[in-house]
Amino acid sequence: MARQTSSSSSAPDAPAKAKKVRWYHNIWQAYQVTRRSDKAITWWLLGTFLAVVGVALVIGFLVDSVVYLLFIGLPFAFIAVLLVLVRRFEKASYQQIEGTPGASLSALRTIRRGWDFPEEPVAMDARTQDLVFRGVGRAGVVLVSEGPAHRVAKLLEQERRRVNRVLPKVPVILIQCGNDEGQVPLRKLSRQVQRLKPTLDKQAVAEITKRLKALGGTRLPVPKGVDPFKARPDRKGMRGR
Repeated sequence: MARQTSSSSSAPDAPAKAKKVRWYHNIWQAYQVTRRSDKAITWWLLGTFLAVVGVALVIGFLVDSVVYLLFIGLPFAFIAVLLVLVRRFEKASYQQIEGTPGASLSALRTIRRGWDFPEEPVAMDARTQDLVFRGVGRAGVVLVSEGPAHRVAKLLEQERRRVNRVLPKVPVILIQCGNDEGQVPLRKLSRQVQRLKPTLDKQAVAEITKRLKALGGTRLPVPKGVDPFKARPDRKGMRGR
């Protein structure tokens, strides 16, 4: 018996199972991240919940079915709270990375399908740290800049000419990301790209991507900030699915 005990104690421990992340863990994580920059988030969530429940109670009194409408009002109040939390979480996430090199790329990579954005910038001003990122999708080639409007316009135009020399018939869209007049704010950047009208088929997109890879870029590393896509909780999990 002693031999069996000693041999079993010397055996390597079995690998521990990964702890399953529950939907309420995602909600708590989103709340904690949001609260760092949005101190009013608690009052927003509490006010939303009470407002929806209050409306349900008023309707219940009017139709003489308070209990029935309360059971309907509570789920709707919970959904409303989740919607407010997700919106303010996204806003807080973008605020945390705004102004850091590569912030626009973090926003662009939240686009889950239809667009390919490599991690390396295709153009960079070493003195000012202005950047240009390039993406390919069915709308054509999109060039997105980071930096003040009066500086990045020239950088964008140089890259547009570079792309046109290789792909003269492909649409090239220029987008300036920033807070200057005429620029697209960081939080609206991904939606701006997704709204571009498709003009190419998938085969053409694959061929363009291949030719642009041969063209190359600056191959300069971009300091990594907080990626809203990586930090974003699972929305299905937050709804309990």
